[in-house]
Amino acid sequence: MSAAQAIREAAQRLSGLSDTARLDAEVLMAHALGVSRSDLLLRHMADPAPAPFAALVDRRLGHEPVAYITGAQEFFGLPLRVTPDVLIPRGDSEVLVERALAARPDALRVLDCGTGSGALLLAVLANLPGARGVGIDRSPAALEIAAANAKALGLADRAAMVRADWDQPGWAEGLGGPFDLILANPPYVEDAADLAPSVRAHAPAGALFAGAEGLDAYAVLVPQVPGLLALGGVALVEIGHQQADAVGTIARAAGLDTALHRDLGGRPRVLECTISLGKPPARA
Repeated sequence: MSAAQAIREAAQRLSGLSDTARLDAEVLMAHALGVSRSDLLLRHMADPAPAPFAALVDRRLGHEPVAYITGAQEFFGLPLRVTPDVLIPRGDSEVLVERALAARPDALRVLDCGTGSGALLLAVLANLPGARGVGIDRSPAALEIAAANAKALGLADRAAMVRADWDQPGWAEGLGGPFDLILANPPYVEDAADLAPSVRAHAPAGALFAGAEGLDAYAVLVPQVPGLLALGGVALVEIGHQQADAVGTIARAAGLDTALHRDLGGRPRVLECTISLGKPPARA
């Protein structure tokens, strides 16, 4: 059977669980052949389908995300390694990077809270050649992935990955603050949320869930932001699409002004936070 025939059959099998069944099949075939998807489509569709392809399709039929099967995901034009130890970077999160670059194109010090794969931090540093950054995470496995991505992208000399937990006193000591930019995509899913099987069964729970209302991480992290920002600094915080009011209230109570940014689907996605006029950041 040719690669083209195998892709058609796989797409039919996957159509019941994926809105991108054909794309999924093509990406899995390219992975099985060890080529890029574009190279597959241009040069390898008539090749014999490799034996491992069937097993990859079976994994996808078990709701395993394609990015975890292939171990790779592109974000903001950067190729990243991903495993089930980290969330798969989503296109919706790219608006956070865009707003960070627009808000502080002169930033020199960047902090990424809950760095996971390192996607947010590395995307910002790749576009700010004069900046250095720190990505923190409480998961050693996630930090290994982030450090590997930084090295693969040639950013290891400007991106330090550090184990830290904002729930713990003194977690920010020694990180090199204050920071011109703070990036954060904390856990924000309600504990009882009805998630797709591909998410609930495969993504790391510690990076997803944040209490009954999905606000526990914001309640701890956001009030600490003023003490971490440099003069003129900006914090960009990703939120769930129904959390703008609640997280905005937490931010304003901490002395922050907020501006809301939406993703390409028009949904609330990022809160841009700055120190309120007349309220200088409190230092520990």
